[in-house]
Amino acid sequence: MSTVEEILKSKPAKTFTITPGASVLDAARAMNDHHVGSLVVVDDCLTDKIVGIITERDIMTRVVAARKDPDHTTVAEAMTDRVLTCTGATRTDELRHVMQAKRIRHLPVVDQLGRLVGMVSIGDLNKQEVKILAETVLYLEQYSVRM
Repeated sequence: MSTVEEILKSKPAKTFTITPGASVLDAARAMNDHHVGSLVVVDDCLTDKIVGIITERDIMTRVVAARKDPDHTTVAEAMTDRVLTCTGATRTDELRHVMQAKRIRHLPVVDQLGRLVGMVSIGDLNKQEVKILAETVLYLEQYSVRM
């Protein structure tokens, strides 16, 4: 069974973070610059203590739809502060179930000490699933040729 660790090995090692006091405009620009849909909010950019997550959806619902000025709204005001996390040992089928049940698209990955080590998205899970299915098809095609 596939694990989150396998997904992390195939991704760039960088996980993008932001602090709660930064503006939502800064968060949106960072997401745009790095082509990501979320940032992990940490208490200080020098530590990995997760205090929240800010996503495109958070910005749309808590800032844009509420007609707040993103330049004067802090990440702390818009972020989701109850963050679900997973570990490298989490099975991908478990992760997919949690993401579907909770309707979330991004999950920070932490080590045994709770330190941030990566991020997994529903897109990462889909890419992993396609890879597994392609390998299965190849195996079945090779098997049928031998028969």
